[in-house]
Amino acid sequence: MKKRLNNFLSGKQIITKPIPKNVSVKQLVEEYFQAYNAGRLREASQLLKEKMLKENVTIGMSLTGALTPAGLGGSCVVPLIEAGFVDWIVTTGANLYHDTHFAIGCSLHRGTPFIDDRVLRAAKVIRIYDILFDYDVLLSTDAFFRKLLRLDEFQTEMGTAELHNRLGKYVAEREKILGIKHTSILASAYKYGVPIYTSAPGDSSIGMNIAETSLDGYKIKLDVLLDVNETAAIVLNAKRKGGKSGVFILGGGSPKNFMLQTEPQIQEVLGIDEAGHDYFLQITDARPDTGGLSGATPSEAVSWGKIDPNMLPDAVVAYVDTTIALPILTSYVLGTVKPRKPKRLYDRREALLGGLYKEYIKVKQRKNK
Repeated sequence: MKKRLNNFLSGKQIITKPIPKNVSVKQLVEEYFQAYNAGRLREASQLLKEKMLKENVTIGMSLTGALTPAGLGGSCVVPLIEAGFVDWIVTTGANLYHDTHFAIGCSLHRGTPFIDDRVLRAAKVIRIYDILFDYDVLLSTDAFFRKLLRLDEFQTEMGTAELHNRLGKYVAEREKILGIKHTSILASAYKYGVPIYTSAPGDSSIGMNIAETSLDGYKIKLDVLLDVNETAAIVLNAKRKGGKSGVFILGGGSPKNFMLQTEPQIQEVLGIDEAGHDYFLQITDARPDTGGLSGATPSEAVSWGKIDPNMLPDAVVAYVDTTIALPILTSYVLGTVKPRKPKRLYDRREALLGGLYKEYIKVKQRKNK
């Protein structure tokens, strides 16, 4: 009994020593994030550092919720892209739209949620909880996107990764003209070859402006089915090349499911032999018992084939506000992990899709024998 008890008590002892002045994020996480969701955030940080950010792991990041209006695009996501720590992204169009405000010289301001919104409406001020900005910010950003979407290169059918790459080129040019650096997810993803997918492209102001150009007779069309196969191809290639696939999920919603459904697409729909994602890290404030966790827990995801059951110990969920957790995680890994060479998956999309198609054809041929 004593031996078994000792195994249970093999973890580090809880310490009560005072936190020193000007403590580093690394020390804070490793020594003082000891239990409850602070403990899970420590485990998430160490999972990233020790396993997920190895060279042979392909990292997909999903972003849900109004994160970029709070500045988390430029402060966190962009540095992670530049360090080679994010290889592909699924996010809402809203996050990309609001992130562009900063890149074209618009300003958003700290405020308070305790304001009469009728007064704000009369003053033409927009509120996102405690973030305030002028209504003209929306109009300026709409005008910026509509001008781009009317260019000849956009008058074709494309997936959302290609759409965002083309938009990112012009956002990067605008940043350069204005002398703005390291701000936009779109611009950074363009520079580093990180494909960005939007699972519901019509559900954002970018999608609304695309709809306006279509109404005006322009020919841009988005192929969301291509996105489904491209993202599956990214995951399959990571595994077939002897590497691993990791998902870094911020929030839930459609982006989370779109990222995780890559494995059921490979296994269930295409019939290709695969086991599931290897690493799972999620930051969320939702609960599984209300149906609001969007794909629920890692253990539930195992039943769908989304997560490799043998890798379940390498799955961490921290029930923390993303606006708190992401800056901590970003600072921690930037300070403890050497930058990785960018995989530039955007540049390899056609080859990756070709690999997926070859395996799919082999499955069909076996079934037809």
